Amino acid sequence: MNNTYLSHNNIVSSFGFDSQAAVVNIKNEVSGLQLVDNPKMLPEPFYSSLIPAEKTRSVFETLNPQQEYTRLEQILLVSLERVIKKSQLELNDRVGLIISTTKGNIDVLSEDSPFHKNRAYLGELGKIVQSFFGFKTEPIVVSNACVSGILAVAIAKRFISQGRFDHVFIASGDLVTPFILSGFHSFQALSPTLCRPYCKTRSGINIGEVAASALVTRSDANLAEEAVKILGDASCNDANHISGPSRTGEGLYRAVRSALSEAGLVSEEIDYISAHGTATSFNDEMEAIAFDRLGMQKTPLNSLKGYFGHTLGASGLMEAIIGMHSLHQNTLFTSKGFQELGVSKPINVITETTPRELKTFLKTASGFGGCNAAVIFQKLQK
Repeated sequence: MNNTYLSHNNIVSSFGFDSQAAVVNIKNEVSGLQLVDNPKMLPEPFYSSLIPAEKTRSVFETLNPQQEYTRLEQILLVSLERVIKKSQLELNDRVGLIISTTKGNIDVLSEDSPFHKNRAYLGELGKIVQSFFGFKTEPIVVSNACVSGILAVAIAKRFISQGRFDHVFIASGDLVTPFILSGFHSFQALSPTLCRPYCKTRSGINIGEVAASALVTRSDANLAEEAVKILGDASCNDANHISGPSRTGEGLYRAVRSALSEAGLVSEEIDYISAHGTATSFNDEMEAIAFDRLGMQKTPLNSLKGYFGHTLGASGLMEAIIGMHSLHQNTLFTSKGFQELGVSKPINVITETTPRELKTFLKTASGFGGCNAAVIFQKLQK
């Protein structure tokens, strides 16, 4: 099987318009979450990480757009443009494009939107990104709840392994909109305070927005300094409930076990887990049970939701990118907001940003509909 790598990357977030801005703030334990008081979005104030609209427009104008684009399209295009440029690749028929999102341009369905409602179709979003950059191949849209971002990495790896593409660009993004906020609010899942994944005092999630882009490639030429090898991947649906995860962690357990098998590793060889960690009672408990069943009770683990909030379809890719930088810098980033263990099984939540020699990490994600995904990455030997 051909080697595949996760290489050039870019994160557009409340921290700034590149991955480095996000990594520096996380390393300094600075959160991008702020209290937002906007009755047009939600009747009561809520915590979120929002990408500044004016700054987005300013940066996007440097790409010389020839038509009007939605805010989601703008941040996706800004994020992906920098990755394409760094890659120095020709966009021929051996180069694929994957877009991962949960809701796409859902905001165009509002009455005051200047865009045609057809823009809400996910396929249209893919075509817009394809057309802007001139991709020769049809775009693939991955929309499988909150595993979409990391599942896109797995799908890109599989396309390359099958010989369909030599390189695949991924762009992931979701916005904070009244539709999304009202949905989680109806579940009583939104936290009135800053989220605390795995913590005894957690009270729900914060929703954030991010656009993350990356290149998955079979070529070891012109790799990013922080590039990693993709060792194994798997996905599994526990078919438990439309919104609630398996109480036994069965789907996540099977996904991780299959990814370990493909990677040829045992659980003890994973140096760090970048977990999903939404700070909801059912999700955090399910993950703790799954990791306990996998014998990973002592493996250092964090959730990045305390920095960005839950960024939905972009979260998996964005958190994988942060994990790449974590490996490259040999640094375990603290799980912000955590104070006291609030799950029934022992897990080793990182409580302090710590230097540590790292070689491998596991990225997991779980989402509505019972979906679970796991991908294992390895640092490249210099």
